[in-house]
Amino acid sequence: MNTYVYASIPEKEGQEPEYFEFQQEPTDPALSTHPQTGKPIRRVVIGGYGALGVRAPAPAPAPDKPSKGGCGCGPKGCC
Repeated sequence: MNTYVYASIPEKEGQEPEYFEFQQEPTDPALSTHPQTGKPIRRVVIGGYGALGVRAPAPAPAPDKPSKGGCGCGPKGCC
């Protein structure tokens, strides 16, 4: 079973949501109401890992500007 985080949906502007955890199977649908109070809730997406996209490679240095080696942070470099 996975543990999911849910938040109450504030009824008034400026009201803070209340957060709680609920264990469910990954195939179970997300809850829409609190299991004890019946108030509306939403599932909160937190954390995670992995690649979300592919970054474009860094541009190559201009041919008229020689590389300083290392990370390029100064004449002596830091690497």
